[in-house]
Amino acid sequence: MSQMPQHDLSACPGCAEPVDSGDRFCGACGHDLAAVPVTAPEPDRPTVAIGTPVNWPEPPAREPNSLSTATQHPGDLPGTDSGGRDLPTMPVRTDIPSDAHDTSGTSGTPGTSGTSGSGLAALAAGVSPAPEASAPEGDFTLAAPDPRAAAVPQTATPPAGTKLCVACRSGAVDSDGYCENCGHAQPRERDHMEEELSSVAAVSDRGLRHHRNEDAFAVSATALPDGSPATLAIVCDGVSSATRPDEASAAAARAAGQSLLGALPRGTHPQQAMHEAIVAAADAVNALAEEPGQDGADQDAHRHQNAPACTIVGAIVADGLLIVGWVGDSRAYWVPDDRTSPPARLTQDDSWAAQMVAAGLMNEAEAYADERAHAITGWLGADAYELEPHTAAFKPDRPGVVVVCTDGLWNYAEAADEMARVVPTDAAGRPLHGAQVLVGHALDGGGHDNVTVALLPFALSPQGAGSA
Repeated sequence: MSQMPQHDLSACPGCAEPVDSGDRFCGACGHDLAAVPVTAPEPDRPTVAIGTPVNWPEPPAREPNSLSTATQHPGDLPGTDSGGRDLPTMPVRTDIPSDAHDTSGTSGTPGTSGTSGSGLAALAAGVSPAPEASAPEGDFTLAAPDPRAAAVPQTATPPAGTKLCVACRSGAVDSDGYCENCGHAQPRERDHMEEELSSVAAVSDRGLRHHRNEDAFAVSATALPDGSPATLAIVCDGVSSATRPDEASAAAARAAGQSLLGALPRGTHPQQAMHEAIVAAADAVNALAEEPGQDGADQDAHRHQNAPACTIVGAIVADGLLIVGWVGDSRAYWVPDDRTSPPARLTQDDSWAAQMVAAGLMNEAEAYADERAHAITGWLGADAYELEPHTAAFKPDRPGVVVVCTDGLWNYAEAADEMARVVPTDAAGRPLHGAQVLVGHALDGGGHDNVTVALLPFALSPQGAGSA
């Protein structure tokens, strides 16, 4: 059976009309496609004949202790440029720092003759520079870059004093608290605070459920008129249902701390100084409710509508005495160094639960299990009832540590013996570590509230002491 003649045309040579391989004539102009001569394939012309050895130049010897690799360099292989001229064969060194090359053709010192990059390389190697090949007019000799110099991306360094992002560690934080580089929201300054002195330490944390920290503290050390040391700690808890509770707690802690630092060196009895400090704290919180532009009855009515409010508890260790003062449900505990001795709670809450227990209507377990247990009956603020600061003085007969805290901690260690179990045994010698452990205990328990705790070690006075 005969076969149709085949061709390798894709278009008619006469009219360029597309054709198929089985067509004998062009359907447009009738051209005889079989008469088109077949072009013989060109012979294969390999660049290098198979089996012919390639005489590559030997690679340059690698210098001892050199970081450069033993590889071919520009100029080691003969060749020509685009104009057919021989390429320059100047030696190129890669073991000289890139900043040693001067591509401008002049040295950095005025009044001296210019030295090219290869000349500097040769000088650095301790040999005379090789004469440079003259480049054709219009061409420029460029120094070879150092292949060991990795390209390091340059990032803009924020100005000194700029707060850096806690996430990317490179972007600056703007006034709204967000990173200008990655946009990460930054933690507030009060989300976690720590302070340590030689004789007192405090830690405050936002907790795991609240969007901000409404607690505040103040710790200080001073001296009595006779030169004996006095240590103090104030802890305040903002009332969340009031306006600006974070401002209230901060104002109260600051005012109480300043009041004590002024009264104790003057010789005021520590218990009286604590009473005055609580009054000063109350005045500071009351001032937050006063807004400019209002006077008389209008201002008095406004300042009692959900005014800023907080609780307060404080402790002073001075002259062998332990003084505590409080308003609200923040507490102070006594934990002796000898854990075989009984611990004690030093404060009584101003709360619904405490009133029920005091009236004999419920026991503590029943009262604090009630949903109204933490409703406070005493606080600092313009809408508070008549201010009644509570103060008490103790004279412990053994060394120990005073725990001053908000309910964010004692909710997870309410009874005195429970608190003593979670206080580290070395808390008197390491108060900051002890405060950190207690805050961690609250966070591990759920961290439902802000957590603040201060630890004051108590040592016996040199005169010895009996129980007061």
